[in-house]
Amino acid sequence: MPKDLRTIIRPVPCATRGIEPMFARTTLTFARHFHDQFGIGVVLSGAHRSASGRGPVEAVRGDVITVNPGEVRDGAPIGGKVRSWAMLYLDPDRISKIALDLNEGRSADLELAYPVRTDPVAASLFRKMFRSLLWEPDPEATAETLILLADRLAVRGAGTDKGNGAPLGLRRAQQAIDDDPTARHSLEDLASVASIGRFRLIRGFAAQTGMTPHAYTVQRRLQLARRLLRCGQSIALASAKAGFADQSHMTRLFSRTYGMTPGTYVRARY
Repeated sequence: MPKDLRTIIRPVPCATRGIEPMFARTTLTFARHFHDQFGIGVVLSGAHRSASGRGPVEAVRGDVITVNPGEVRDGAPIGGKVRSWAMLYLDPDRISKIALDLNEGRSADLELAYPVRTDPVAASLFRKMFRSLLWEPDPEATAETLILLADRLAVRGAGTDKGNGAPLGLRRAQQAIDDDPTARHSLEDLASVASIGRFRLIRGFAAQTGMTPHAYTVQRRLQLARRLLRCGQSIALASAKAGFADQSHMTRLFSRTYGMTPGTYVRARY
């Protein structure tokens, strides 16, 4: 893995579908955002502070870090010093199949329970899988290691949808954005869908998701753009299809959220 002190944030080419390896070494601070994939990683050096679904957490070298789809996070170096980490972002469909195995067919739900965990065994499994994906691809070995890793880190039969406890109106508003993030979702429209006032919508939505309705919509659009880029769409087309006003607008938001430009993201994958 890279050893220099420059900022490096890049996906790592991988032929295995449904898995996106990522390496980062940086002092950058990341704004609040979320992913539509599961994430499992290990801190390789330095220390890191971030939000999580279970409150603020700190991770140091050797710790295992995880994130569930839709879980709001941010990130900052502790003490302003460089930190590095490796991550595997996993498509929910792939995790659902593993959940069925772990739950003996009773449920396809799975939640990664520990945003940060000091677990040498899990860290060793992660490193084994990361190396295998990069240098010795073996689908059977990858599947086996991922099942063992998920078994160690997951709450079996626990869903990742945090919206189930929210008032019905807020769930409807969130679902409206999820169904079509490219649409213009005004506060008036969302408040009408939720059958509440605009202030209650903003306050309740932020309490439920960790973001205001507008910020949540932007994140959904960025995730759509990222998926389109992974499928080979051009940056301009991905930007338009994801609902951004223009390519430069998407590029600014993409860079602020992921620490790299869309062009860097595309080039690093091939």
